[in-house]
Amino acid sequence: MTLSADDIHAARARIADAVEVTPCRESRTLSAITGATTVLKFENQQFTASFKERGALNRLLQLSDAEKQRGVIAMSAGNHAQGVAYHAQRLGIPATIVMPRATPFIKIEQTSHFGPRVMLEGERLRESEGFARALADKEGLTFLHPYDDEAVIAGQGTIALEMLEARPDIDTLVIPIGGGGLIAGNAIAAKSINPDIDIVGVQTELYPAMYQALRGEEPVSGGSTIAEGIAVGRPGTLTLPIVKDLVAEVMLVGEGNIERAVLMLLEVEKTVVEGAGAAGLAAVLRASKRFAGRTVGLILCGGNIDTRLLSSIVMRGLVREGRLARVMIELSDLPGSLARVAEIIGDQGANIVEVSHERAFTHMPVKSAALIVVMETRNRDHAASVLGVLNDAGFPSTEIEHPDPAE
Repeated sequence: MTLSADDIHAARARIADAVEVTPCRESRTLSAITGATTVLKFENQQFTASFKERGALNRLLQLSDAEKQRGVIAMSAGNHAQGVAYHAQRLGIPATIVMPRATPFIKIEQTSHFGPRVMLEGERLRESEGFARALADKEGLTFLHPYDDEAVIAGQGTIALEMLEARPDIDTLVIPIGGGGLIAGNAIAAKSINPDIDIVGVQTELYPAMYQALRGEEPVSGGSTIAEGIAVGRPGTLTLPIVKDLVAEVMLVGEGNIERAVLMLLEVEKTVVEGAGAAGLAAVLRASKRFAGRTVGLILCGGNIDTRLLSSIVMRGLVREGRLARVMIELSDLPGSLARVAEIIGDQGANIVEVSHERAFTHMPVKSAALIVVMETRNRDHAASVLGVLNDAGFPSTEIEHPDPAE
């Protein structure tokens, strides 16, 4: 491996005119919640809403004239695809993008917007890569790997240069890992500035390839994850040794942890991140004692999340926090009963958002009905208070519990 900090500084100069120096600022609220001084790098504010532009552009700018003329091909679940497509369009380079069939619609549409040839092939990235490499050989295209390429790794490492320039007091970086390009480049850059800085990687429990490889285990992964940007089955051959040398620890987070982090960033910072972009915060929240008292830098590496998925995360979060409660109320089959229940709920400051009756599938007396009400409340205590008033008024009520996906 010949990649050095000098290559990352060169990449920074090379891409400076076309890539944003994104905001890097402390979140006072998240710092109070986590117990660590929490500094956020808003890479979701890049033009394509992802850090991937950095490495893609650095690689494109080093193509020969002949390679530019023939064109490039890349495989990606979305963000590398957009970075390649956007900057290839800017530079007048023909581009082909191969994406897994399960790629979120928003990433397919946003990639297509930049005018490349988009092909959906394979169920996973590895299958997409096989197709892309075969097509590259057939058509004479230059294959641009999303993470296992020195120029790409160097481009990604420019983030740490900016972060430590803005906040030299950062003593810990918590970085999402898919194939390892982001953490490899930033580990090299950060260690060149502060050899004592603590570099921590984060993967999902469903896709722990780097975590397993570091333990000498055969990578085994799979399943549906909201962090598809880091859902990679095997670490890169270039990135794995860098991670071994420079990264102190790789942590795993669950889907529920990531959901909470996405929602927290939306509510606290008013910023939209995809699952992979929230993985760093998810790790800090899950292992708060590990980071307590430190100055932690988090890279919000992408913001390309499907709006339907984001909506589901918000609603599930409201349920988890008790701000959306579903209750079953035994309602006598008498005139005015429903109106009285609605009046009580309203008087207690709760809001009914959904209501339904169940008469057949219930163990209640035949002259009663099960009233299922979904209501907005301030928190769990408020919901419990509303149920108490309903019970006292002669309407037996119980909350229909929902499992917490983060537990």
